[in-house]
Amino acid sequence: MRTDRSGQSSSGAAVAESGVRAAVSEHTYSTNGESFARLRYAVKLPRIRGQSLAQDEAFFFLEENGERKRIRFHDYGEIYRRKGLYEQLFYDRLKCTSPTRLAEWLHQSCSEEGEPMQAMRVLDLGAGNGMVAEALLKYGVSRLVGIDILPEAKVAAERDRAGVYDAYYVADLTKPGEELLEELREWSFDCITTVAALGFGDIPPEAFITGFNLVRDGGWVCFNIRDTFLNESDTSGFSMLIRAMMQTQALEVHRMIRYRHRYSIDGVPLMYYGIVGRKRAEIE
Repeated sequence: MRTDRSGQSSSGAAVAESGVRAAVSEHTYSTNGESFARLRYAVKLPRIRGQSLAQDEAFFFLEENGERKRIRFHDYGEIYRRKGLYEQLFYDRLKCTSPTRLAEWLHQSCSEEGEPMQAMRVLDLGAGNGMVAEALLKYGVSRLVGIDILPEAKVAAERDRAGVYDAYYVADLTKPGEELLEELREWSFDCITTVAALGFGDIPPEAFITGFNLVRDGGWVCFNIRDTFLNESDTSGFSMLIRAMMQTQALEVHRMIRYRHRYSIDGVPLMYYGIVGRKRAEIE
């Protein structure tokens, strides 16, 4: 996002944050009704039209230390190193709504079934810096456990949202090892959430299956996925997995809502499906 031109002073522009110095100003950011000041970075979008790029190839420029760095949207480690950059890019600039929407739809489904979320133990797969956990805490879940393959994600979550998770694991669920699986089973998960992390190589189908199978039978499953992945013509691994889950009724769908996840760099709505359902059987 562009530097703040609202009249706030940007003098003393070099500010240190996690070893990074950037031309920034301060901005008031609200989360769960609380406001706090966070940094604003000199973010510039490229001249190239985003339609010529796959969603996972989109990038931006970050100006810091008098240099311009090219960073892909999916270079999450680079983004998480800079406090507030993820929120500035995806939530302020591109208007991502998914964490709050998925949390709300999960709450609505649980309410309709007479199951209070206050008793729920949630595994947040692809947890990132804790945006989904923060949205879930609004509904008072009992336990929140994050897992992500990136150590930078855990550092960012503990830095930016200290205390939202009861535990946070840095692990690859495509090859978790029995010791980790046993520890995760001890949490007795009632729900898994995976938001904005499926279908572009961030979380492979095998990792999602491992997380899905950690949830008790009858527990809740809450995730989103790009609408094109559910087209009949799409034969990618995740597309086939999600369709198979529905066809075999391993997943009993309660809600399936097509909505705007966020805008592209050209202002085009990126449409996703938000899906909330129950696990009815393990995936082999």
